Amino acid sequence: MKRWLPTPVMSIVLFLFWLLLNESVEPAHLLLGAIVAVVLPHLTRPLQPMLYPHMANPFKLFRLLGMALVEIVRSCFNVSWVILFASKSKLNSQFIKIPLTMRNPYGLAVLSCLINSTPGTVWVEILPDNHELALHVFDLHDEQWWIDTIKTRYEQPLIEIFEQEKTA
Repeated sequence: MKRWLPTPVMSIVLFLFWLLLNESVEPAHLLLGAIVAVVLPHLTRPLQPMLYPHMANPFKLFRLLGMALVEIVRSCFNVSWVILFASKSKLNSQFIKIPLTMRNPYGLAVLSCLINSTPGTVWVEILPDNHELALHVFDLHDEQWWIDTIKTRYEQPLIEIFEQEKTA
C-alpha cells in the first residue's frame, strides 16, 4: 500500500480537492483525480526531507506559539506607531546576521513562519557559508537584542522541540 500511496491522507485530500475544483463527479474527473492523487505524492517525495517529523516535546510548541502570538500583537502596535507617528528620518531599517545552531528543516520552517508573521521583520535567507540567518528589521535600535531574542525565545525552544534525541 505504501508503494502506491506513500502519504494516503495527502492522496485523499488531493482527490477531494480535484473533485471540488472541477465541481463534478463524472467518470473522467474521478479518473483524473485518482491519477493526480497517486502521482503527485510520488513527484513531491524529494521535497519532503522527513515524512513525519519527530517532536520531542510538542507541548513546548504550544507555549512557543502563544508567546509568538503575544510578540506579533505587540509588534503590530510598535510598527503602526512608527509608521503613523515617528519621524521618518530617525527610521533605522537594517539587515542583520544571526548565527543559527538549528539544522532541522521543520524547526527552520517554523522559525521562518514565526519571524515572517511578526510585523517589522522579514526572513531573508540562510547564508550557507556559516549558517547565519539574514534578517531585515524595519526599525533597528539594538542588534544584540535581536540576536538574543531570536536565539533564546525562538531557536532554543525549537531545538528542544525538534532536535532532541528520542529517549526510550
